[in-house]
Order: sequence, then structure tokens, then C-alpha cells
Amino acid sequence: MTPTFIKSFRALAAVAGYLIVKAGVDGVAVATSETDPLIGAADSMGAPADGMLDVIQGGHGEVRAGGTFVFGDPLTSDAQGRAIKAVPAAGKLVRIIGFAMQDADENDIVPYLFAPGCIGTA
Repeated sequence: MTPTFIKSFRALAAVAGYLIVKAGVDGVAVATSETDPLIGAADSMGAPADGMLDVIQGGHGEVRAGGTFVFGDPLTSDAQGRAIKAVPAAGKLVRIIGFAMQDADENDIVPYLFAPGCIGTA
């Protein structure tokens, strides 16, 4: 994969590689919900608590799948920071980190195109 922008943030707790992270106070943490303020996915190395974590914030990155999705699906976070297909839900603003660049099954490491945004229902 060819990330075009990688930013380092302080890990508020240990973060394993390829997990989706959210913004926190003075750092980042593993995302636990599709409504978290998602900012990207950790690189392959992850980071220990209070360490510096490289987060892919531009171009193509890789992420761990939390379930089955297909090429082109918008991706959000499950409760463990893994990527799942983002589905609009009434009364929720679902945040995404981008789009799947290949099909995936649970626990696969797959490429994604970083394209942060939100989806919701009308």
C-alpha cells in the first residue's frame, strides 16, 4: 500500500496494528463505535500505551476486517476497532474511514482508500 500521509499521535492505551483509531484528549485510542470521531487506522506496528502511533491519514492503508465486506463498501469501526461495512442508521451519524479496496472476511488484513466522512439517513 502507498500511504501519502502518515501522522504520529500519542496512544492513550495500547493499540494493535491495523486497527481503526479515534481522536481522544491529547492522543488517540482504539475506536469502539461507528459514531466515534474516527481519524484513520494504525500502521502495522501499533504502539504501546503512551507510545507514538503512526496513523494512516491519506492515500491507501491497510486495516483488519471485523466481518465480511466487499470491494467498494464504506468502512467504519466495530467495538474492537476492526473495519466493518458502514450502514446508515436512523438517528445516528455513522463515521467512515474510507472504502474497501478488496473483499474481506473477518480478521483479514485488507487495503482501503482513506476517505473520511459521515453517512446517515434522510
